[in-house]
Amino acid sequence: MTALFALLLSTPAFAGGEAELKIPALQGSFMGMTGHNLLLIGLFICLLGIGFGLVQYSQIRKLPVHKSMLEISELIYETCKTYLLTQIKFIALLWSFIALVIIAYFKYLATPQMSWPEVIVILLFSIIGILGSVAVAWFGIRINTFANSRTAFASLGGKPFPTMEIPLKAGMSIGMLLISVELVLMLAILLFVPGDAAGRCFIGFAIGESLGAAALRIAGGIFTKIADIGSDLMKIVFKIKEDDARNPGVIADCVGDNAGDSVGPTADGFETYGVTGVALITFILLAVKDPAIQVSLLVWIFVMRVGMIVTSAASYWINGLWAKAKYGAAAKFDFEVPLTTLVWLTSIVSIVMTYVLSYVLIGNLPDHLWCKLSTIITCGTLAGALIPELVKAFTSTNSGHVREVVTASKEGGASLNIISGIVAGYFSAYWMGLTIVALMGAAYYVSTFGLAGFMDAPAIFSFGLVAFGFLGMGPVTIAVDSYGPVTDNAQSVYELSTIETIPGIEAEIQKDFGFKPDFEEAKMFLEENDGAGNTFKATAKPVLIGTAVVGATTLIFSIIQVLNGKFGVLKVVEGLSIINPLFLLGLITGGAIIFWFSGAACQAVATGAYRAVEFIKQNIKLDAGAEKASVEDSKKVVEICTQYAQKGMFNIFLAVFFSTLAFACLNHFFFIGYLISIAVFGLYQAIFMANAGGAWDNAKKLVETELKAKGTELHDACVVGDTVGDPFKDTSSVAMNPVIKFTTLFGLLAVELAIGLNPVTAHIAALVFFLVSTVFVWRSFYGMRIPTVETK
Repeated sequence: MTALFALLLSTPAFAGGEAELKIPALQGSFMGMTGHNLLLIGLFICLLGIGFGLVQYSQIRKLPVHKSMLEISELIYETCKTYLLTQIKFIALLWSFIALVIIAYFKYLATPQMSWPEVIVILLFSIIGILGSVAVAWFGIRINTFANSRTAFASLGGKPFPTMEIPLKAGMSIGMLLISVELVLMLAILLFVPGDAAGRCFIGFAIGESLGAAALRIAGGIFTKIADIGSDLMKIVFKIKEDDARNPGVIADCVGDNAGDSVGPTADGFETYGVTGVALITFILLAVKDPAIQVSLLVWIFVMRVGMIVTSAASYWINGLWAKAKYGAAAKFDFEVPLTTLVWLTSIVSIVMTYVLSYVLIGNLPDHLWCKLSTIITCGTLAGALIPELVKAFTSTNSGHVREVVTASKEGGASLNIISGIVAGYFSAYWMGLTIVALMGAAYYVSTFGLAGFMDAPAIFSFGLVAFGFLGMGPVTIAVDSYGPVTDNAQSVYELSTIETIPGIEAEIQKDFGFKPDFEEAKMFLEENDGAGNTFKATAKPVLIGTAVVGATTLIFSIIQVLNGKFGVLKVVEGLSIINPLFLLGLITGGAIIFWFSGAACQAVATGAYRAVEFIKQNIKLDAGAEKASVEDSKKVVEICTQYAQKGMFNIFLAVFFSTLAFACLNHFFFIGYLISIAVFGLYQAIFMANAGGAWDNAKKLVETELKAKGTELHDACVVGDTVGDPFKDTSSVAMNPVIKFTTLFGLLAVELAIGLNPVTAHIAALVFFLVSTVFVWRSFYGMRIPTVETK
């Protein structure tokens, strides 16, 4: 398909930005073959990675499960499918805004202007990027809804190991397929599209996957927390158990676990790996002048990316053998240990692979460049292992901070619970910020040893490689993140199936499946495993937001290169000085946008949750004869969640879209300050909100599992804290990543559009775009307010 699209291109690329980039012929000698042929082997390995994911999928699907649990998981899937189809239509609407800008700039404002076939190629590849995000998200919900019921059923066997093994297998399936599909698409562009057309394909692809990720991540985050809060508050209001089958909010909560914690992160991960790759390609082609070194670095980067598939698969296999030997027959174990071991094992194997492949592929480059670049990547790979450890220090059920939240709640109720969680979030941002600075600083230090002889701005390249290293454990990072929604759903599926109340169920399971079920142990395994899932969902968030921030520096460099070509280096250096008031004002403006975005996402959750709680209170049936909520009532709660998710997403996306255009048209130096600011403010805001939310979540889990205090005032206080943390950790914080990357990537196009206009036209456009953005900012708050109830 990519080759067919490329045939439409006949004129040379236009002057300006990524779309002008020309990929050199991938010749040279690498391991006795040309770069092109080596990457063809890499493409075959990626196809094997897709096969690995599909085999895991098939194995999970064939696992035994009782029909009562299977019915629930299939209901969740069908509802998720309806939600995702609705979101696809919504993304198509949002894409139309992006398409108008692409057409306006590339067809009419660029110098020279593109032909229609060239513009169509960018539009087509933006659609491919969206479809890639949607496809991996769809795969994620399908395998997760297979795995949730199988995990719930496996817990009945009396051993905890299967309740860990199945969610991890599902997560690894998603991780391997996601990375492999993304690499197949990018390698297809690199290998089969003519070099002078590849830039247009990459920019379209990156914009499309950024749009898909932003929409699915933000809308999914709003949806899941409306449902979660609506479901959780019923435990306090009616004193009912977790995931009570009579609560019509529980099915919506299960759908939300997939919409927010599976669909969103999967699309987000797909976009993260794609945009980071595009950023590095862009840098190499813009900053490295020697074509031979360009080819060497391009081949090296992509072989390293293929290598992560091999190292992750090998690490997963080794870790699986070790975990099964140690815990397969155990009556009890800490679910976090095998996951932690997998992360560290993959990190170590990845670092070794980095040095070995670098030596083999670019060992011939002068000044030991292979060793320096490998060391820089290692800084990022270490971050990918160290950051989860720091996250666990603030969010794990074994964490002192989480236990302090519980202790504070015993005497201070919900008030001190919330304050203690906020403290944990603030401290986590401090330590993680310093860790990221230290590792980026180390990468910068290495870049001072001779890299300037090969490229412009070597420090920027080193930061891009740190982001690359962050993602070096790709499939495993996605796997431990995807572990959480399965464990969360498994607990819900168990309760919703009401399997314990089915007449003759013990004899039926003994006859059909060959074992006697242990219901009490099963519930405990699922509770504890959900705590581990909460922790590892939290560990992936700072890794993804870290790549957004570090990778944004590489994309900002692309914008600076465009400005250098337009205005000259000296003028640009002067404009980016801190004493330039426009640049300084841009730095301040970015913070305002981040805080608006955080509030707007939480506002959508608050109003939607209000409506959901209102409906559930009016329709929940708790009389003696009621066993389950009606499917119609459950679907109504899902409808409420979808309505407010789309309304919130529409307002937020268009406010971001028009703000980006407005600030780019106002002044390019102001805009670069703005981009830097949203990256820095976004980093700390996201870490704070994510880890505060994680601490509240697992404090509640500790009360439920270790203290066994469900239904007490202590539990009520922790539930309140958890509902505060819900939009923190799963709505506002996680959406920072795609918002930062989309703004920076779309900003590259917006700046090129703006500098092509005369100053008066640009400033008028800036004012118009800003006024339009304020309409959607107003709608995101005042148009989403909870209605005032008149009191008599």
